[in-house]
Amino acid sequence: MILLANAGARPLRAAARAVGPYLWGGKYFSSGKEPVENSPATPMLQHLVYKIKSTGPITVAEYMKEVLTNPVKGYYVHRDMLGEKGDFITSPEISQIFGEVFSQLGSVLKKCDISIHLVEVSQKLSEIQALTLTEEKVPLERDAGSPVYMKGVTKSGIPISWYRDLQDVPKEHSFYVAHEFFDVLPVHKFQKTPQGWREVLIDIDPQVSDKLRFVLAPCATPAEAFIQHDETRDHVEVCPEAGVIIQELSQRIALTGGAALIADYGHDGTKTDTFRGFCGHKLHDVLIAPGTADLTADVDFSYLRRMAQGTVASLGPIKQQTFLKNMGIDVRLKVLLDKSTEPSLRQQLLQGYDMLMNPKKMGERFNFFALLPHQRLHGRNHEINANQSKPSSSPVAGFSELTWQ
Repeated sequence: MILLANAGARPLRAAARAVGPYLWGGKYFSSGKEPVENSPATPMLQHLVYKIKSTGPITVAEYMKEVLTNPVKGYYVHRDMLGEKGDFITSPEISQIFGEVFSQLGSVLKKCDISIHLVEVSQKLSEIQALTLTEEKVPLERDAGSPVYMKGVTKSGIPISWYRDLQDVPKEHSFYVAHEFFDVLPVHKFQKTPQGWREVLIDIDPQVSDKLRFVLAPCATPAEAFIQHDETRDHVEVCPEAGVIIQELSQRIALTGGAALIADYGHDGTKTDTFRGFCGHKLHDVLIAPGTADLTADVDFSYLRRMAQGTVASLGPIKQQTFLKNMGIDVRLKVLLDKSTEPSLRQQLLQGYDMLMNPKKMGERFNFFALLPHQRLHGRNHEINANQSKPSSSPVAGFSELTWQ
């Protein structure tokens, strides 16, 4: 099993230097008019100012990469951002039920010779993962210069390894799980103008030397090639790195079998400006105090489907509410409630269930998307075009309605 954690990216650079100021009414963006005292000069801000002064305005993708995964000052590299004391909480932390509904996978694999491979660039998070997962009596093997920078054994005796790049993970029959992975990959942002598509860049505010602002590139930039020719939205976000990873996963699954399950905030090619920041569990201006807040953008699942290019079949996206119901979350909740006699625990279970399933909370904001071999769905001789994503002819856990036999 391979779990994808927050990974670095290699975004395209914008060629243009001369830019014009740009303000828009997006829900999550900086207006460029916040008072300077609200933007402390963090080490990351100082680094970015120096970088922009040296090379010119940078793309939003390059900004995200620097802020999140810079080896020295990156937000993900040295911080513990999870949990109540961090900046956000993920589904497994909200309720034990989320993890338990996936126990069916464990029951399928328990008779197999398996190993766990984690793709994780954050040294801090990898240490937390090792502390939680591995057997204390078996010392970890560490080699910072190796593609496999840490090895160990889980508390249940399963070999576990850590990598920084998916390319370094052995190409074998694997089940890939990417939970809130794609939403932190760097995106390029584009605005439609009378002159055509123009990329949104980040520059230094000429009025305040240590403040950043959004600007528009004066001409076409390389990443424009990723915009669909028939695009009807006036503002789009594209993530080339996500496409590269999907193609890699698709080729691996087609070659060696297995499947990939992707769970993330996202849409099916309908949303526009979703780039936002989180700090202390609250929305945070993406240009304020870079390096102190998480940056994220909703995943465009229609783009992921296109990038699979028909190499494998795709299912979804479907809402978390539907997926977990299909996985039997209601049944699991009833079992836990029946076994619990402590009122506080029962309340905790119900609150967690509500957070996961309520359409106004995570129930319809979080989505599930899968990649799997064509023969798993339609038989070995079935052909499918790159943009087709029809319901399977044979049941797939989570994507087919739960039935009892």
